[in-house]
Amino acid sequence: MLYQQIQSNKRRTIVLLVAFFVLVALVGAAVGYLLLDSLVYGVVAAIIIGVIYTAIMISNSTAVVMAMNHGQEITNADQQPELWHAVEDMAMVAQVPMPRVFVIADESPNAFATGNDPKHAAVAATTGLLRIMTRSELEGVIGHEMSHVRNYDIRISTIALALSAAITLLTNIGGNWWFWGSGERRRDNDRNNSGGLQAILMIFSILMMVLAPLAAAAVQMAISRNREYLADAGSVELTRNPQGLISALRKLGGAEPMQDVDPSSAALYISNPLKNKEHLFDTHPPIEERIARLEKM
Repeated sequence: MLYQQIQSNKRRTIVLLVAFFVLVALVGAAVGYLLLDSLVYGVVAAIIIGVIYTAIMISNSTAVVMAMNHGQEITNADQQPELWHAVEDMAMVAQVPMPRVFVIADESPNAFATGNDPKHAAVAATTGLLRIMTRSELEGVIGHEMSHVRNYDIRISTIALALSAAITLLTNIGGNWWFWGSGERRRDNDRNNSGGLQAILMIFSILMMVLAPLAAAAVQMAISRNREYLADAGSVELTRNPQGLISALRKLGGAEPMQDVDPSSAALYISNPLKNKEHLFDTHPPIEERIARLEKM
């Protein structure tokens, strides 16, 4: 059952990543038409920007993400023994290298994993998590994060974050160019060369500028939700104790939002660090649904 879930989630994630790259190309086409009268140049530029953003994030993901979330690295068990030993034990069971360990000074309980691959992974936990979790609950949370590491979810999340940033950059470029003079020149050209194709391309470009960030958020949400369910199941496989994670999720579900979290990395956390109520573009499944799935295992 778990193996089938893993394979199904991997297939869905591949489809979603392909959709993300297609979305980047469409945004590029829209920006290229607005700026250069060329769909092709825009697509090429967008793909180049997406690849550059992805390469930068993959090569420096731990440093970038930890800096954005104010993570402080601990280098031995004496600094945070409970956290260190939980990470060490779960890494051993998952058969992955010991990741770097970070602590975030925030009283809201939460945790996340990041990195390019298991050899370059890092796990972070908030001081609030360490304060309220029992040993079995902490192992359930760290087992969840170690499943992300083992399944290469950390790389997938990094790519999704980079592509979202690329789409934001492209839409900002297109929007600023349109509002600061190019739009008026474009409307003059359309009046002089009025035609159905020009009108369609103009409508397409404007719609992409408006809707692309929402579409990117939706795709990132779908990727994250697929991987959260899988990591929950992986935690149970590692700990052999579903009650530990179930109890931890109940505590996480009633927690207050984090005080100083970076919104672009919210999808990395085990639970939504920004707010308590779910909405359409949440990157996490509802806590109640995750608990219900675990109780059936």
